[in-house]
Amino acid sequence: MKRLLILRHAKSSWRDAGLRDHDRPLNNRGRRDAPQMGARMREEGLSPGLIVSSTAVRARQTAELVAEGCGYTDPIALSPELYHGSTGAYLEAARDAPGDVDTLLLVGHNPGVQEVVWALSRREERMPTAALATIEFGIDKWRDVETEIGNLIGVLRPKELF
Repeated sequence: MKRLLILRHAKSSWRDAGLRDHDRPLNNRGRRDAPQMGARMREEGLSPGLIVSSTAVRARQTAELVAEGCGYTDPIALSPELYHGSTGAYLEAARDAPGDVDTLLLVGHNPGVQEVVWALSRREERMPTAALATIEFGIDKWRDVETEIGNLIGVLRPKELF
């Protein structure tokens, strides 16, 4: 069995209007919510074996803070395809995961995050910033991940938890 965690980046700052979208950092709420979500992941037994993040600053910062909160110490892989990524980009990121990884965390953006949750599980879920969807698959190899075969276990949303 493989478990895919899909996390939308935490709340970002719009303070500096001159920054490119890709370069926007987290705001105070985002810097608070991300490590709390990581701690909740650890409590729920959802610590990943691998984290793959969009290259956007806010996604990388989210991944780093979540990693710290859940006790993940390995390097965080970066995927430019997850920035404005389609369902296909998320599927490819999952299919590329090493076989020995049973729990994979992908950190990205909406609308892609919401769309991939729907595509994998056929359940429509609201994915606000720092929301985490957990999807399980009855497969042994990541390369076998396909749409409509996932079982959405649940969604953790910061406002419902903290």
